[in-house]
Amino acid sequence: MSLLMPSRPIVINPDLAYSIGLNEAIALQQVNYWLKETNSGLERDGVRWIYNTNEQWLEQFPFWSESTLKRTFTRLKTLGVLKIEQLNKSQRDMTNYYTINYESELLDEVKVTKSKSSKCTRPSGQNELMEEVKVERSIGSKRTDVIRSKWPDVLTENTTENTTDIKNPSCPVAEQPDRDVVITDQAKQVLTHLNQVTNSRYQVSTTSLQNIRARIGEGYTVEELKLVVDYSNAKWADDLKMAAYLRPQTLFQQNKFPGYLKSAGNWSNAGRPARINGEWAREDGIFKSSFQNTDYSKIPAGFRGANS
Repeated sequence: MSLLMPSRPIVINPDLAYSIGLNEAIALQQVNYWLKETNSGLERDGVRWIYNTNEQWLEQFPFWSESTLKRTFTRLKTLGVLKIEQLNKSQRDMTNYYTINYESELLDEVKVTKSKSSKCTRPSGQNELMEEVKVERSIGSKRTDVIRSKWPDVLTENTTENTTDIKNPSCPVAEQPDRDVVITDQAKQVLTHLNQVTNSRYQVSTTSLQNIRARIGEGYTVEELKLVVDYSNAKWADDLKMAAYLRPQTLFQQNKFPGYLKSAGNWSNAGRPARINGEWAREDGIFKSSFQNTDYSKIPAGFRGANS
């Protein structure tokens, strides 16, 4: 039975694969299918989000391992073309929701096309040059010819001038988006936000960007890093001792950032309440000192917009 079956294939735009990578293009095209051609998922603030578990994604990509799947989605998130968030307020529900950043320059057909520097075609006569390469049969080979091949069973190439003719050194290699450049640009966005929010003047330097770049490289988004800045500033700005820690080296430390992000997410879900006399204020006049372990599923619906 042929593998070319009349089922719906995963169609990949070559320009998309050029822009973000082959695996990434395959995954993003499938996310686009779920967003555009199904009624799955939910809508939040005018944006459609869909979700699949890792097992469900792997059923759609049976040719990938789980590590390849995770690496591909992390890469898409780092490039800024895919947003991955946990939209449910319950801390017990860690479901990842996915949507595409359709405004990304990496998805702009015109800009991607212009970025291509290679427009070379195969030089005429290349096949003829291939046939002129001298070969000889390996001694002792017992393989038989396959499908009436004109070549000997096992070939070893003699060094001739013709072997270099099949290459085309004058053809420039198409420039691919540089991951390090993308990460650095995103890190600069976070640093600029930090300076604006905290009224600081951290310069673009290795020291200032190191931890920011590291967290983005791990798959955290610019929005998540900015959220930690906003939360930490709201919590520490009026504390002379703690305000000194509103700096890149502290906020984005590898061992501290996940905890800061969790608390920042709780704070954001609670409506970003103000910090008053060392406690978070709520609309109902109740104060809480922390957002660390709040289970929003147990809070009355009327208070979920500004609770802790």
